[in-house]
Amino acid sequence: MACRENTVTALIGPSGCGKSTLLRSLNRMHELVPGTRITGRVLLDGYDVYEAGVNPVLVRRRVGMVFQRPTPFPTMTIRENVAAGLAVGPKLSRGEREAIVERSLRRAALWDEVKDRLDESPLDLSGGQQQRLCVARTVAPEPEVILLDEPTASLDPAGAARIEELVQELKREFTVVIVTHNLQQAARVSDVTAFLYLGELVEVGPTSRIFTAPLKEQTEAYVTGRFG
Repeated sequence: MACRENTVTALIGPSGCGKSTLLRSLNRMHELVPGTRITGRVLLDGYDVYEAGVNPVLVRRRVGMVFQRPTPFPTMTIRENVAAGLAVGPKLSRGEREAIVERSLRRAALWDEVKDRLDESPLDLSGGQQQRLCVARTVAPEPEVILLDEPTASLDPAGAARIEELVQELKREFTVVIVTHNLQQAARVSDVTAFLYLGELVEVGPTSRIFTAPLKEQTEAYVTGRFG
């Protein structure tokens, strides 16, 4: 399976099929789970991120991740949350850091809502705002790829709609891979859809085809609601 630059790839399938496991393997987050065994290769610009000697911290800088539930750092301010990802990398002046914070919040469509609250706690934000703050923190180090693990699962409809809009904006600059249980959401936001079942990749292709003319019987059964 290939995830092309500046596209959104959706991973769909029933619970427990391996969507989040596959997603976490793309930036070596899954290896943090005790007892995990990983085989195969994940190529980023032609280089295997699992090759001996590759620093997983640097991999995660290039392949950022936003989790299912908002995960702002509670002891940090909004400003500090965005800048947290800049700790690994070149030393920045205060002015450079402030510019990155503003740019990242703008990319996450959050700047206008928090520009006068940068030194407040992120816990004072709504759930949707907290999730967009996590997006800002993820894009601050300029990753090439952004992984989204069911980013709207814990949000109300308005917050979910804002994240969906944001996904479309993000793909202008980044490659995006999103896990979702919501088939309508996958159809709305993705260019490519991959269907997984029982730990295997069953089918991958343009989203329009996967939802209207899938090649595999299992895929058709899932997208038409006959199982899952």
